[in-house]
Amino acid sequence: MESKEQSAGSAGSLKAVLASDVPASLVVFLVALPLCMGISLASGAPIMAGLIAGIVGGLVVGLFGGAPLLVSGPAAGLAVMVFGFIQELGFAATCAAVAAAGVVQMAMGGLKVARTALGISPAVIHGMLAGIGILIVLGQLHIVLGGKPQSNAWANLRELPEQIANLHGPATILGLLTIGLLVLWQVMPNSRLKKVPGPLVAVVGASAAAALWGTDVARVQLSGSLFESIQLPSLPQGNWGGFVTAVLSLALVASAESLLSAVATDKLHTGPRANLDKELLAQGLANTVSGLAGGLPITGVIVRSAANINAGAKTRMSAVLHGVWMLLFLSLLGAWLGLVPLTVLAGLLVHVGVKLVNMHHIQELRRRGELSVYLVTVAGVVGINLLAGIGMGLALAVARLLWRLGRVQVEVRRSGDVHQVRVGGALTFVGVPRLATALAQVPSGAQVELDLAVETLDHSGYEALESWCQNHRKTGGKVWMEPLEDVWTRKGAIAQPKSVAAVSSSATLSSEGA
Repeated sequence: MESKEQSAGSAGSLKAVLASDVPASLVVFLVALPLCMGISLASGAPIMAGLIAGIVGGLVVGLFGGAPLLVSGPAAGLAVMVFGFIQELGFAATCAAVAAAGVVQMAMGGLKVARTALGISPAVIHGMLAGIGILIVLGQLHIVLGGKPQSNAWANLRELPEQIANLHGPATILGLLTIGLLVLWQVMPNSRLKKVPGPLVAVVGASAAAALWGTDVARVQLSGSLFESIQLPSLPQGNWGGFVTAVLSLALVASAESLLSAVATDKLHTGPRANLDKELLAQGLANTVSGLAGGLPITGVIVRSAANINAGAKTRMSAVLHGVWMLLFLSLLGAWLGLVPLTVLAGLLVHVGVKLVNMHHIQELRRRGELSVYLVTVAGVVGINLLAGIGMGLALAVARLLWRLGRVQVEVRRSGDVHQVRVGGALTFVGVPRLATALAQVPSGAQVELDLAVETLDHSGYEALESWCQNHRKTGGKVWMEPLEDVWTRKGAIAQPKSVAAVSSSATLSSEGA
């Protein structure tokens, strides 16, 4: 009886996979293939490095990850960082850094610290991605226009007018055609035709136009088959400081992006929730495998994950199968990729970079008062480098937090013989000096009604209030207030203001022994 039920269950699950996950995996494969190549181009790495990362991300994270519907692979968010490391360390040493970063991620997953990455301010994360998007656009525009990208954002901006003045006809037309097809596909009304992924339409359409035109433009060059292209990593010859920086930077940024993508993916479906520590372990394992095989770093990618869910995926098999399709395509039909012009991939990346500057995020951060953190992060990423931008954004976020923690409001008014003191906001160690300055206005021996409407009270604030009350009573003064112990028990919650009348029942006790 049990065997019949198990066989029926397995048949049902197989039928569900065939009905939902196989079609979804094909959609994700068609989205991921051109993006993996484009991200390789933006990273300054061999085209096959991004394709290897796409295969490993699908197979390894798909099988072992803690977010079943999350799709992983090379991400545009790391392209600028990887480009800098390749220029500094070389490609082989960068692959070693990717593998080592994976080990760090696995250690973080084993220590179950995944949720701490979610403590990073969203304004910093969105600012980092927007800055990366701007850098990608500025660099890839030169390829679209038929030239070569410069070493930094300012050089790219400075050289852009010259590139526009000296357009390289065929390459420019093909790049602009790619961007045009992507924009057209995005604004086109919903139809069955729109189910075909836009990146695939743009890359295939522009590549077909280049083939029919017969124009001589630079195309994708593969150094051989998939297995011939695998490059073993090597440790750097000196510059160990740069290598360690690369390892830690890749581990931290890739972990944050993957975990935030996993959380975002949970909002798109009603299936099992993400196990973030398990996901971080799988991401680390995938990065170690990718680095050892000569691939780019891997993260969870929300765009591919959304395409996966929208295409009807129900289980992790969709992500696994998309890796299988990539492996089969490169093994059997990889030569076809040589038909794709580099300017077409650059056009695809320009579109991806623009989308990283998300106007919805900007409006949301503006409403929440965190736009300054976002803008500082963007400026740092674009004007200096990725790590500097993240550091500047985090520093401003912490400074804003301290400012808010110190934003205590103290009002002192006199009503007849009674001084009414109202304390609101956050009474922490940062705001204690302001509290002391305000309370110094109260004359010795005066009668005081103290209304505590604080949102947050830390130990320093507690001690400052208790000490002032004791000293004031020693001068012959009287203090009516809510017992500090009652305020302390609700610290951290939003304290509702209480009138003096509401606490009058405890006033005598407070004035004697608080």
